[in-house]
Formats: sequence, C-alpha cells, structure tokens
Amino acid sequence: MEEILIISNYYPPEKGAAANRIEQLALKLNENGYKVNVVCPLGNYPEGRLFDEYKGKFSVTEIRENITVKRLWVYPSVSKNLLIRLLSVASFIMSLFFYLLFRKTPKKVIVQSPPLLLSFVSVWILSLKNKKIILNVSDLWPLAAIELKAIKEQSISHRFSLFFERIIYKKATLILGQSNEIIEHIKSKFPNKDCYLYRNFPEHNVSKLALITEKQPTIKIFYAGLLGIAQGVLELCHQINLDGLPIELHIYGDGSEKIQIEQLIHNGNKSKIHFHGMLNRSELHQRISTHDIAIVPLKTRIYGSVPSKIFEYGCLGFPILYFGGGEGETIVNETQLGWVASVGHYEDLNAKLELISRLSKSELMVMKTTIFNSCQVAFDLDKQIKYLIDEQVF
Repeated sequence: MEEILIISNYYPPEKGAAANRIEQLALKLNENGYKVNVVCPLGNYPEGRLFDEYKGKFSVTEIRENITVKRLWVYPSVSKNLLIRLLSVASFIMSLFFYLLFRKTPKKVIVQSPPLLLSFVSVWILSLKNKKIILNVSDLWPLAAIELKAIKEQSISHRFSLFFERIIYKKATLILGQSNEIIEHIKSKFPNKDCYLYRNFPEHNVSKLALITEKQPTIKIFYAGLLGIAQGVLELCHQINLDGLPIELHIYGDGSEKIQIEQLIHNGNKSKIHFHGMLNRSELHQRISTHDIAIVPLKTRIYGSVPSKIFEYGCLGFPILYFGGGEGETIVNETQLGWVASVGHYEDLNAKLELISRLSKSELMVMKTTIFNSCQVAFDLDKQIKYLIDEQVF
C-alpha cells in the first residue's frame, strides 16, 4: 500500500469547511488504496483553545477512520492582537519544523495552503528531502489578504508574503487549485507548472433527497460556517431587510463576529434572525433538513475563492442564494443552483429576497429535487479523485 502524508492546519474534530475538506481528501485516498497520514495541530479551532481531550498533551497520535493523525503542540488563540496570533501560528510551525526535519516522511506529501507561512516551511524542508510535493491551494494569499484589507499593499508583511508565495509555487512538484482563477494566477507566474483543478466536492453518501419541506408558509434561509471577516455575516445581518416578508434567517457557526451577531439579535433589532451556535456536521445536517435555502455570502469579491458551501449544500439539494462574486457566480448560474446577488450590493440582495418570498413551498420542493439530482452528477467527488489518480497526481 502506497503511503502519503497530508500537512494541514485543520482537521476534525475541528469544525469548518477547511477541516472537512482535508478529511474528505484523506478518506478518499484511503478508499483508493493509499495509507494516509495527517499532521496537524492539537485540536483547537474555531474556539481558539485546546479541546478537552488534548489539554496537557504535547503531541497525540490517533486513528480516525483508518487515517493516522499526528497532532503536534500549538499555542492556540483567536485573539485579534496580531502579535498573539503570530505567536500561535509560529508555535505550530516550530513543532512541524522539527517533525519534518527529523522524522521519516513518505515520498509523497500533500501540503495545504494557506496558511502561507506554514506551507512555506513545509515545502522548503520537503524540497530539501527530495519529496514529491503536492501543493493544495484553496485561496490565493497574499492577494486575498489585500482584497480583504487584512494587510496593506507593498507593506513589509505583503512583500514577505509574496516571497513565500513564489517559493512554494516554484518548489512544489505540482499544484492542485480549487478554482480556475487560482490555476490562472499560478500559471501567470510559472507557465510550465503542472496544475490540476480540484474542486471541494463533498462526500455525503446520500442516495435520495432527505430534505423536508414544511407546509408552513415561512421560508427558512440559513447560513452555516465561519463567522469571520471574509464572510461578512455581521454586516449581512445589519443590511438584510426581511420586514413584511415570510422569510427567516437562521445562522449556525462560530468566529470573530459571533458576539456582535448575538448582541444584535438580543437587542431586538432583528426578530427574524435566529442564531444557533456551532454544531458538528451530522447534527447540522439534521437541523437544517427542514430549512429551504442556503445563503453563501462573502464580504467582497475574492479572486480565486469559490466557497465550498456551494457544493456542500447543492449536493444536499438546497437552492443557493449566492452573494460572493467571482467564479462562484459562474458555477451557481451554469448549474442553475438558485440566485446570484451582486457582491456587496444589498439592494440587489434584498430584491432577490423579495423574489424568493413569492415562491410557494411546492415550487421550492421542485427546486430541491432538481438541484439534488443535478449535483449528484455535476459535483462527483469519486470521479474527480479517480481522474487525478489516473493522471498520477497522487
């Protein structure tokens, strides 16, 4: 059995799209005959504190569904203080540095990027050890950081990030990109680099539509995921206008905007918005099975970014209200998954909500069935993995 290592900053029982994405890759490679090992930090995300089972541990080795997971020490934090956040990132990088330097590693290694500094250290050491480096690029940093105004263009941090980005692309044996825009960006810097499209398709093992369309007239729209700067859910809550519409917004998740969202709802300004906190994936799927539409927002158009929620909820049968711009718009439109509102234009979003409010529950049920059936073909994870294996990517 051929062995492969995955290096990631997130892995279950941590929650969120990034952890789920890496787990699905690991499980699919294992199903296709690979012995898969994962190296990641001790579980702490998104709370920013070690989970109870990892407290007081320096490292932990565990088996999760035939995947060997090596968890290394990290100083966890979700502090808004930049120095504390850097200390947190540096702590895991230090653990990983010594692990990769002194431990025997397989010939093939998948490195998740971002985080950029983490992938830079991983790629640098692995290149010294002559490993086959498969760089999995989910977002373009530092470009995304500039668009989100997280760093200033031509600042010292921006210039360092550009250096790290160029090195990881150059040193990687080949690159997986989650969008065509990511591949175009990399090809603009290294035209001869082998790049492959790897969409973040989910694996649900669902053979029939499991959604329940309630008879009551209220249409339940939901957001589930990270409550951070990039998603802009707090601003969405401020700007969305549900007055006079038979629509509710239900929010599931955790992140830096959580407290402000809870305060907004508690103050009574948004009676049609309901916050439910973070749930594990199976519990979340059960809870949202009676909801009607998934909203997928981004604060601004981020070049290269395609939210995995499009594939996640499309495959469950949910119509999508997309509010993020970029390549995601093309996917929603071409696969007829629902509605697109121009990113950042809340008048357009509220106009789309007005259209949605006129739908009957029977019309929504037809949409769910059609979307579920089409997504089983359009977003086929097994077919995608088989293609990459046939191309000798892994």
